Amino acid sequence: MQTGMYTETERCVRAVQSKDARFDGWFFTAVLTTHIYCRPSCPVVPPKPQNMTFYPSAAACQQAGFRACKRCRPDTSPGSPEWNQRADLVARAMRLIADGVVDREGVPGLAARLGYSARQIERQLLAELGAGPLALARAQRAQTARILIETTALPMADIAFAAGFSAIRTFNDTVREVFALSPSDLRTRAAKRSRNAPDTPGFLSLRLPFRAPLNPDNLFGHLAATAVPGVEEWRDGAYRRTLRLPYGHGIVALAPQPDHIACRLMLSDLRDLTVAISRCRRMLDLDADPVAIDDQLRTDPLLAPLVDKAPGRRVPRTVDEAEFAVRAVLGQQVSTAAARTHAARLVTAHGEPVDDPEGGLTHLFPSPEALAAVDPDSLAMPRTRRTTFTTLVGELADGKLQLGVETDWTETRTRLLDLPGFGPWTVDVIAMRALGDPDAFLPTDLGIRRAAQELGLPSTPAALTARAAAWRPWRAYAVQYLWATDSHPINFLPV
Repeated sequence: MQTGMYTETERCVRAVQSKDARFDGWFFTAVLTTHIYCRPSCPVVPPKPQNMTFYPSAAACQQAGFRACKRCRPDTSPGSPEWNQRADLVARAMRLIADGVVDREGVPGLAARLGYSARQIERQLLAELGAGPLALARAQRAQTARILIETTALPMADIAFAAGFSAIRTFNDTVREVFALSPSDLRTRAAKRSRNAPDTPGFLSLRLPFRAPLNPDNLFGHLAATAVPGVEEWRDGAYRRTLRLPYGHGIVALAPQPDHIACRLMLSDLRDLTVAISRCRRMLDLDADPVAIDDQLRTDPLLAPLVDKAPGRRVPRTVDEAEFAVRAVLGQQVSTAAARTHAARLVTAHGEPVDDPEGGLTHLFPSPEALAAVDPDSLAMPRTRRTTFTTLVGELADGKLQLGVETDWTETRTRLLDLPGFGPWTVDVIAMRALGDPDAFLPTDLGIRRAAQELGLPSTPAALTARAAAWRPWRAYAVQYLWATDSHPINFLPV
């Protein structure tokens, strides 16, 4: 699988004829005779090859006049893995669009964040995705509107504005054009299809798709074992946490299911739905391509048994890059329990209180601005780490250091290494779990070195790094498999 796969007609036809769900999100099939577009795994009888044409995005299909299939619902496909494994302009633009930046700041805001002209961004997105930023944002608004239509009883006017539409008429026209149904018809069909019990008032229930296989053990085990009291918890088979969002705050509960992640969201402002979903998907690494990753790692005979034993490991990431960077500093040279204690003290003293109707969660993690105002003498940590902490939060608070989805990984690594107290381990942990670099590697990590020694891999950092060259560009996933050889709680799904 690779960029531009939609241009490989024969390969796409084979994927459609085999109904291979691994290709969902990589390309979309448009049927010339019905003017409908589908995901490759659509359950209907595949059209004749001469009646198929292929597009790189749902937005491109919509621009070409095709409507979304009512059976396979291509708008709910997992996202393309490309945007999480690359750091070029197109990938960073796609991550920002998924984060709702075009809806909040327009194309000029997108361009300003990326440091390019709007014309350059438009040209590159059109070349690779067949649609510009406005069309891509429009497709995302349509999907957000569908979620709200089908999962809430909100009036359609409220849904239109919450989804990012500027006018109710535009909302109605877009829904009809994309789904070939009016908003009220979509709601009626969803009500007939749903067999679920009524949800808790104020919560939205969603299904987050992923490419199989997905091993939830280290993913949810890591999040639960490192959970900061008041901000995160594991309860009733779900990881729950508070979310700081552009228009307000939210609370999310995420529970692994065989074919999806069950997601329950409470939002103080429904305009944050798109960004909340995007950040949860990113935290759980749901757009990864596990087959391609595991196939590459299996080429190493010493890693292959680990992959075969529990395939589909994901990299546990974060919903807030700045928060994770702060927590990485708090966790330097201390145990997981001690790091949680340090973070919990900051949360209690400086976090913003929130109301959790289901109990357990009490605060948002403190913002960089709030942490920059903390008296360094009140921090229960060594003097050198205080300096590291105060420098980091100061740089984040004044905007000198950016860790968002728009960042260039190489440049950000350089900036982090220039900060006092930031060595390769801290920088690569942030690169792996906050920036999302799939090739970040931790050769000096004690757990990695211990696993390497047990497996017969080189255990010195230099030699292990040389051996790991064959695992690129998926070394962050190799880290998950190596960590999993230990009995630490991060490797086990909580009970």
